[in-house]
Amino acid sequence: MSKIKKKELEKLQELIKQLNQVQSQIGSIEIQKHGLLHQSSDLQNGLKEFQDELEETYGEVSINVQDGTYEKI
Repeated sequence: MSKIKKKELEKLQELIKQLNQVQSQIGSIEIQKHGLLHQSSDLQNGLKEFQDELEETYGEVSINVQDGTYEKI
């Protein structure tokens, strides 16, 4: 059976190792992204619920989130 040169095999193995590492990192990033998307969705839902509560209390208003002042719409 024929073989490629030792240096060629080492280069091939190193390139495959690096590719596998990058693909693993991409997978980790995708998992983080998935979690962050869920967190963002939960926060948006929480914000909507709180906005609804504020509207029940104050009616339709525009609230300045810097200082808490509001104006009727």
